[in-house]
Amino acid sequence: MTTMVDKILRGKELFLVAGPCSAESEGLCLEIAQELVRLCKHRRVPFIFKASYSKANRLSGDSYRGPGISAGLRFLSTVKERLGVPILTDVHETSEVNEAAEVADILQIPAFLSRQTALALAAAATGRWVNIKKGQYLAPEDMRPILGKVKGDRVSVTERGVSFGYHTLVVDFRSLIIMRQFGAPVIFDATHSLQLPGVSGKTSGGQPEYVIPFCRAAVAVGVDGLFVETSPRPQEARSDSGAMLPLDQMGDLLTQALAVRQSVSPFTLPGASAS
Repeated sequence: MTTMVDKILRGKELFLVAGPCSAESEGLCLEIAQELVRLCKHRRVPFIFKASYSKANRLSGDSYRGPGISAGLRFLSTVKERLGVPILTDVHETSEVNEAAEVADILQIPAFLSRQTALALAAAATGRWVNIKKGQYLAPEDMRPILGKVKGDRVSVTERGVSFGYHTLVVDFRSLIIMRQFGAPVIFDATHSLQLPGVSGKTSGGQPEYVIPFCRAAVAVGVDGLFVETSPRPQEARSDSGAMLPLDQMGDLLTQALAVRQSVSPFTLPGASAS
């Protein structure tokens, strides 16, 4: 049976995956999701809401990890039921996968865990889409065998930058072209590509001022979707506050990304047929 997510990820329209880093509260999730639904509907952009019930990859034991799986999935379920949008969330342990799959339409394998075979297989076994983030330590070519672990065609891959010395990530835009050749939808994560890992000693910073230009560049090179973390009050966010794009800038991001998409659409994008 073809699902809404099948139509979005296999479709020809540029789609958006966006939301807060952590599902801090039901109210915050609804506030962000409602505005993103409005912005995307106005521009006819397919939308998937993203939030994490747990952030397991923390530098410090004092860092906020999220509301936990029970409360977090309840918040995400409310967004899904009230707004009718698909949900993406992270899974970190095989023991979480089946419970998360009851709510989430897409199970995301975090970048640090991208080589964890058991986790990828467990996620795929649910029948949900699996989005695998390319590890900060991997070449784009490395993703071909990793994607091959997930049997079937409900798998996508996300670029989120590669480590470049200490506390810095860079984006090799060739990776978007290379990974398009693997036959899976390619998503560009602008937020985490501009993260400054561990820069403050206990938490990561970021450069959100470059999110919109990076999204324009990724669309010009050729991607299927964009991944952006956002909040109406980034300075108050308990996770990735230094990297999130303010919610009031998301409309401008979409407008600019779509303008680039329209300008390149007559041409064949590298690594795939024209879309």
